[in-house]
Amino acid sequence: MFRGLNWLMCALFLLSVVVQWNDPDPLQWMAVYGAALAVCLMVAIRGRVAIVAPLLVMVVALVWGVITMGDVPTAGTYTHMFDAWEMKSISVEEAREASGLLIVAAWMLVIVVAQRRGAGKKS
Repeated sequence: MFRGLNWLMCALFLLSVVVQWNDPDPLQWMAVYGAALAVCLMVAIRGRVAIVAPLLVMVVALVWGVITMGDVPTAGTYTHMFDAWEMKSISVEEAREASGLLIVAAWMLVIVVAQRRGAGKKS
């Protein structure tokens, strides 16, 4: 089941890489989502990954996400993230970026915890 969830996250992170193509600064976003995709792909295929990989991606995404959250003016901005697909304001875009980074960090933490508990073992 855990490997199946990683296949799902592969699809979501691949979509995240693809939609960054139109971003004003696509390379850094494609890199972070691509790194998360690579970790999930290894877990989905092999059942495990060297623990340093998800830890590194998690730390980078978490630090970057927390820094980005500092640029979001109010917590209420997060309620407008899905009002429109195109960018309507910089603050909403920053809320979306911070949320994406926190999703990456959270899933990398799930992988770390699962592997430490043995859920990522080949069956």
